[in-house]
Amino acid sequence: MLPENLFANQATLTTARLRLEPLGPEHFEGAWASLQDPEARRLTGTHAEFTPEQIQAWLAGLAGQHDRGDWAVIRRADENHPEERYLGEVVLNDLDADNGSVGFRIALAPADVRGQGYGTEATAAVVGHAFDDLGLHRVALEVFAFNPRAQRAYEKAGFTVEGRQREALLWDGERVDAISMGILARDPRPALPVPTA
Repeated sequence: MLPENLFANQATLTTARLRLEPLGPEHFEGAWASLQDPEARRLTGTHAEFTPEQIQAWLAGLAGQHDRGDWAVIRRADENHPEERYLGEVVLNDLDADNGSVGFRIALAPADVRGQGYGTEATAAVVGHAFDDLGLHRVALEVFAFNPRAQRAYEKAGFTVEGRQREALLWDGERVDAISMGILARDPRPALPVPTA
């Protein structure tokens, strides 16, 4: 059994191109901009509307929530990108400490950051942290059927399809299935190629 406060000391994670740092009030501008992106809202099935005050309060409260880990996905500066950039967020939530399992979600916005491999890179880093550092046994997620790109990214990071929830989302008058995926600590995690600039 894992402690209920598993994320009390949330680590900063780094990859070839990214820094995943604990999400907080300093990320308000990026988080708010992501919530204004219609495609990001569709891909995550986000119907709710939020005020700036709600998002500021949410970000301010994350440090005290030790049963979940929320990271800002920051593209590090390099020769092609002279400035760091907020790309989105990645989250481990719904901790089940008794069974060593957790949920996963990621949202990247705006559209120009999608399809660059950042999602796969961030996913692999957080999944590796979940198993190798935190001692979790299982990470699970749902992805909507109209998002095959995300499903492929999750598969590249080692997730497998476990089932389908039929018509789980109503979006613009259309009912959409949700694909359930999961990965266990003992499952192979493919070595991801180091991206080139």
